[in-house]
Amino acid sequence: MKDRDALRSALLAWYDAQARDLAWRVGPADRRAGVRSDPYRVWLSEVMLQQTTVPHATPYFRSFTQRWPTVSDLAAVEDGDLMAAWAGLGYYARARNLLACARAVANDHGGVFPDTEEGLRALPGVGAYTAAAVAAIAFDRAANVVDGNVERVMSRLFAVEAPMPDSKPELKALAGDLVTDERPGDWAQALMDLGATVCKPKGPLCDRCPVSPWCAAYRGGAPETYPRKTKKADRPRRHGVAYVLTRGEEVALVRRPPKGLLGGMLGLPTSDWRAAPYDNAEAVAAAPLAAAWRDLGAVEHVFTHFSLTLRVFAADGANDGDFVWTPREGLSALPSVFLKAAIAAQRLL
Repeated sequence: MKDRDALRSALLAWYDAQARDLAWRVGPADRRAGVRSDPYRVWLSEVMLQQTTVPHATPYFRSFTQRWPTVSDLAAVEDGDLMAAWAGLGYYARARNLLACARAVANDHGGVFPDTEEGLRALPGVGAYTAAAVAAIAFDRAANVVDGNVERVMSRLFAVEAPMPDSKPELKALAGDLVTDERPGDWAQALMDLGATVCKPKGPLCDRCPVSPWCAAYRGGAPETYPRKTKKADRPRRHGVAYVLTRGEEVALVRRPPKGLLGGMLGLPTSDWRAAPYDNAEAVAAAPLAAAWRDLGAVEHVFTHFSLTLRVFAADGANDGDFVWTPREGLSALPSVFLKAAIAAQRLL
């Protein structure tokens, strides 16, 4: 790119003045003073942020680092405790991968993260993006860190006409051309901050953008139309039944299988989730035990790849069945799909 050095200087100067104050970040002034980012905190934050926002992830990050201040501390936690602490962050396979990675670092690397992309990629559950982010931010490696914010910045900076997601390889290559050995950790975070605070998905603040003089989409007059997108396919819908079995002030929960969606988590007993809705007879037949089940309506939940309509049936419990009886006040730690069903049941019971 022509004037690459000038663009980089402008963005880094903006970052020095405008960097977000994030719980896991070592700011640019401290980095210039020689303070290094903790690879554990960088890695933990990147895993948490993959499917959620900074405001939502921050209290979880603070809680995790208070309870488990090092990767070795996290590696020693029981699976169930980790899953309970993760509840509400979604996409629970990430929690299982988090624990597997922590144990690999603790057991195979003496509690020290590898300092290269290649070494980081060899850890369980660490993909290309996370490896690049940790390598750049924690170890100042000249890694090409490309998340959704960076893709949006590149699509506008170069006015890339190919629609997403087909343009992803081109956007990654364009971002890679801007990476140098000069402050690679700050550069990666500067691009992320630019996308998050200025080059927003809707209503980009071009008058505040430090790289607008180089931006082809800005010159074209319609930066908000980038990145170009193809129409998304309709998200498929599934149907299921959740069973709220109560015994006094306790509710029956079950431990879900370790593999699959919400694997290893405590949740309400459910039927299978399928394409066709359940009628009342099918819902009662799929219940975990025979009881006087009452239909309490349905709740809706959206997962990454499908939407779920979950009918809620309730009954008074007994000692039958292999359940984990949990006080009602303990239900707040449930995954959000089950918490919705539990709350709906408690309003109607």
